[in-house]
Amino acid sequence: MQLGARKFGLSHWQCALFILALSTGVNGQTCSNYGETSPTNSSSCLCPPGFGGPTCAQPACGGTIFDGSSRSLTQSSASSTAFANLTASGCTCESGWGGVGCNICTTPSACQVAYAAVNGNVSAISGLDGLSGLNDTMVCNTAPIVWAAGELSCQVNNPTLEAIYPLQSTLNILRTLNSSLSPLHNITGTLLSPSSDSALYAQLFYDGVEQFFCSATPCTQTISNTTTSSGNTWTCQNLSCTCIQNTTFCGGVPVSNLTGTIDNLSGTLVVVCDSTNTCHFQQDTIAQVFGSQGLAMEGCVFGECITQAVIDTTNATSSAATTSGGTELSGGVIAGLAVVGSLIALGLAVVAWGWFIQRAAKKLLFNGGQGGGISVQWSDVSYIVQPPQGSMSSLFTKPTIGGVKTILDSVSGGVEAGQFMAILGPSGAGKTTLIELIAGKTKSGKYAGSITFPPYAPGHRPRVAFVPQDDILPSMLTVREALTFAASLRLPESLAASSKAALVSTVISKLGLDAVAETRIGATDGTGRGISGGEARRVSIGLELVGCPDVLACDEPTSGLDSVSAWRVVNVLKEVARGGGIAIGHQDSQGYRKGVAVICSVHQPSSRLYHAFDSVLLLSNGRALYSGPGGLIPAQYFMRMREGGGAGADVPPYEEGYNVADYLLEISSESPNIPRMSPITGTPDEKGLVSPGSPTASVEEKDDRRKDVEALSSQNLEPGKYAATFLTQLQVLCGREWKILRRDKTLFFTHLVVACVLGVFCGGLYYQTGITIAGFQSRIGCLFFLGSLIAFSSLSALYNIVEIRPLFLRERSNWYYSPTAWLFSRLIFDVIPLRIIPTIAVCTITYWMAGLAHDAAHFFKFLFIIVLYTLVMTLFNFLLGTLFRNGGIAILLSALSGLYQMTYAGFFVHLASIPPVLRWLQWLCPLKYTLEAISVNEVGSGLMIQDTLQGVPVNVSATLIMQLLFGFGMNNYYRDVLVLFAFIAGFGIAVIAVVWLKVRERR
Repeated sequence: MQLGARKFGLSHWQCALFILALSTGVNGQTCSNYGETSPTNSSSCLCPPGFGGPTCAQPACGGTIFDGSSRSLTQSSASSTAFANLTASGCTCESGWGGVGCNICTTPSACQVAYAAVNGNVSAISGLDGLSGLNDTMVCNTAPIVWAAGELSCQVNNPTLEAIYPLQSTLNILRTLNSSLSPLHNITGTLLSPSSDSALYAQLFYDGVEQFFCSATPCTQTISNTTTSSGNTWTCQNLSCTCIQNTTFCGGVPVSNLTGTIDNLSGTLVVVCDSTNTCHFQQDTIAQVFGSQGLAMEGCVFGECITQAVIDTTNATSSAATTSGGTELSGGVIAGLAVVGSLIALGLAVVAWGWFIQRAAKKLLFNGGQGGGISVQWSDVSYIVQPPQGSMSSLFTKPTIGGVKTILDSVSGGVEAGQFMAILGPSGAGKTTLIELIAGKTKSGKYAGSITFPPYAPGHRPRVAFVPQDDILPSMLTVREALTFAASLRLPESLAASSKAALVSTVISKLGLDAVAETRIGATDGTGRGISGGEARRVSIGLELVGCPDVLACDEPTSGLDSVSAWRVVNVLKEVARGGGIAIGHQDSQGYRKGVAVICSVHQPSSRLYHAFDSVLLLSNGRALYSGPGGLIPAQYFMRMREGGGAGADVPPYEEGYNVADYLLEISSESPNIPRMSPITGTPDEKGLVSPGSPTASVEEKDDRRKDVEALSSQNLEPGKYAATFLTQLQVLCGREWKILRRDKTLFFTHLVVACVLGVFCGGLYYQTGITIAGFQSRIGCLFFLGSLIAFSSLSALYNIVEIRPLFLRERSNWYYSPTAWLFSRLIFDVIPLRIIPTIAVCTITYWMAGLAHDAAHFFKFLFIIVLYTLVMTLFNFLLGTLFRNGGIAILLSALSGLYQMTYAGFFVHLASIPPVLRWLQWLCPLKYTLEAISVNEVGSGLMIQDTLQGVPVNVSATLIMQLLFGFGMNNYYRDVLVLFAFIAGFGIAVIAVVWLKVRERR
């Protein structure tokens, strides 16, 4: 995209010198130079000082401003194409007067002499009636300040203008603050301002010939006085300009006809003058060409004839004039501060509300947390799965192969409190499905039947803990820290921290984890060193025990473990079943701990493990072949069935000493069509036989148990609710994230080091970019590079979400914390250290090395936009990471979105040249708003392009180049800020909605 001089030749600059508007003709009017028809003679005009003739079109030649209508005028000449030419007329100024047209006094006595020559001894004091003892001495004010009505004359020296108009250009300006105080007020034929309002008249002379004239009213004067300099600013409204047809600027040279542009100048005009005799003529259209400072005017001379009485008695800062010693805040800055202040106030209010709720929760009484005493009964439980109905659903869910499949078929059974049940069966028998249904996990198929928890009423669930087959644990935490994390979120806040710590220590001791309590867990997939597989399984069990469950369901807790580790796990589970949950409160009324019903699916247990179970449920193809006591009773049951003949004849014989578990698996695999049985309840007699239907608890015991359940339901450990308040959840989550970040320093330092390296590389690539046209291209290219770098570097946020998704699903399904608290913790400890800090590093290094706008205000505005865009891209990748289960699809879409943003950012292709059918996509591109905002911020610093094209010096505002090449709007910075905030809000709400509604455990 190299810019060549051929593209920006002389003819181009002649056409693009101003931002051309629609061409319009010269406004027809009776009096030129915005004079007014004389009220006493309709055939003559009242003219601004320095002009005269029937239509005020002739500039004065010699004389003084007090001569009025009697002043000599410049006559038209053939050499100047019938226009009056001050230079060619050879007009000379009288002593004490200067400037183009001789309208500016230069000596203190010039005004008094000129006034007396016309008016004699008549007092020049006017507008101060009622005051006595006034000094009516006429003086010449040569400062930029205006007391009543003052003239100024400046030379317009701009290289680009001089290349097209090489002769001398001079701008004369009459500034009238209060016409009644000026000695010119009563001069015949002179007009200082329309209707005696404050006003400004301006005329541009090129080589002595007037080219155009302007008027603006009303006006205000602002005087700034500092310790180092003083200045004067005139701000006028309702600007109107008129081009004089066929002059050099206005059609005399057709290729550079500025009539349409000049005639359409409007709005606010600002004339700023300083103590160095330099002024700036500022207006929106002019600023687009010559920069934010406007058209520079040098060598300015000021002159105002005024009586000393006016200076002595008039406060120049009254009425229309104001004095300022500083800079007022713009409306955008005030609005931005208001928004920031509102956000801070809202954040503080939310924190205060959370603190109040947290404090109230800690004051609640805690009546104990002993779990157990709950039985489990399931009747005619059936479960089927169906394939997804829509093809697109496979992108978001796990696909199901085949048609409708029955996983469970009218399975019934039960386990009493304090019993330890094993669910046996070959692979695909439905063991895991039944365990998950008992645990209340969300399933994708259709479920029928009933699962109850006596003595709970139907439809009510106790605290059922579920230990999945896979150990999903926080690898960077120690065993004690992981259990403490679970206890802090799963136990009521009214329980003291010391009691929670004691509970954790008890769990660690019961699970035999004392030796590894302070050891980091490590990656459970074998990619990182840590605890062993058996220890990890016991940690998974411990995470559920700290919640004091009533029922504990484990999915194949011994799979993948050696025999010794498997026995330790089973022994722990049996102790939990016998002794109840880890006690942190009172025991029951009889002084005994209430047992916990423990249900485990076991794939192929050893004989020792098998005999640790109290009861057995044997499944085959989703059917229950046996449900009852364990030990040798299942073998005896099937032997009697074999002896009875019929369908039981296919049952293989049992050999004495053979592992009963292997025998049962052989039956379920080789004889799946044997009839199912009704669940056997009761306990074996002395001969090992069972009396069906024998009660397991007395009526009194059941009543006591129901009372215990009613008391327990009134405590703070109800299932399906968060035990901790939102603020506590956020504190605990942030604590864990801080530990992970502090221990895994490579993640943060890698981001930071890479950012610094890229910053040095990018800064070196664009080192000290110049202010030529090519340099401006490099500036925008540097800004575009930074935006593109942020878009692609934020991909790591997507990977982090995909990586921690399984842990979030497990903890959310167990009601550790709300998704909103988790998202806030990720926002704090992922976005700030891994996104914003590295982004600030790379952008800061690049910014100062590249030599971009070197003032603090523009630098921080640049960083502000960059941080906003970083948040936009991070939240966008969060959204993809939560929306798609497949990380590859999310990464692909994120990369494609980066390419789309680079296309529609406005750097590679001018957005106006895109076909309308595709052009609308630019409004959905965050990088477009980012690049526009930081580009506008850069050129808004007053950046001027200084170059030479085909021998023509170029000194124009970078705003013009920016608009021509990229189509960015100069006033769009704050609009872009609001749009980026809208993207942040939209993506943020979308992420919260997706996490709440979709990112949930579904098995």
